[in-house]
Amino acid sequence: MKTIKKIVKELDTNLDFLETEIENVLRQSEEGSQITHKAIEQIRESFFKLKSLSTNDEIYFFKVLKPYVFSKLIYYVKLFNIESKRPRSSNKTQIKYFNKQINRLQNYFNDNLEFYHYYRRGATFLDHQYFLRGKANIRLFPDTFSFFTDNKFATSHDTTVATILAYDMLIIYLKRETDKLENNNGMETNVNAFQQYPKLFWTGNKTDLIELIYALQSSGTINSGTSEIKDIALMCEQVFNISLGDFYRTFLEIRSRKINQTKFIDKLRESLLQKMDELDE
Repeated sequence: MKTIKKIVKELDTNLDFLETEIENVLRQSEEGSQITHKAIEQIRESFFKLKSLSTNDEIYFFKVLKPYVFSKLIYYVKLFNIESKRPRSSNKTQIKYFNKQINRLQNYFNDNLEFYHYYRRGATFLDHQYFLRGKANIRLFPDTFSFFTDNKFATSHDTTVATILAYDMLIIYLKRETDKLENNNGMETNVNAFQQYPKLFWTGNKTDLIELIYALQSSGTINSGTSEIKDIALMCEQVFNISLGDFYRTFLEIRSRKINQTKFIDKLRESLLQKMDELDE
């Protein structure tokens, strides 16, 4: 497994360099797919050279390692397809196109909702069915047939995990592009709106603030739940004099936490309870 993990690490390094050096998204996605395809072939070759493979190692490989790499390939291929068909007209038309693509991607989650929830909540009780080879069960598998055609290097759900990860990344990309188009459409916020108030600075880390922003939006306590994440994030950036960067991607990382997804929210609750206890003394 060490060799495979080394290949994955090198892939991340190569893709980070690619996205830094190449701005053209079509060229970036084309080269990214080629780099990732090469890594998949290297991983496949290394996998079949393994002399022994425990059940837990096999599950880890097909639940974590292979889907992570394969998701990059799906991402770049889909990104190239979406961007190559992007309308070259008004911002409004492009926004409509991107929203349509986002809806298509989210439909995949809805079509595989049972497994989507199983994977997202970090469940493991069906891993022996989903992520071991030779466990083809027509009652369990989704719309993928790779484990029938390549059952030595595929399980019933490793491709599904890869697709979920890839579509997460694509939705983040599309929302970011939509935000850019909307901001160029005369929807800029007045930068002087908060100048009359005392300067406030967020001194915690950005991830904590983004966790709080998503909690506020999901609770429906701002504008009766009609405010979008980007609007709340922009407001917080101005109030707390901070740049949150790609908050969509950061939230994806928060969702991927294996332990305590609401770490900051839990910390807030504990701090408030402690404060109340101190006041009662």
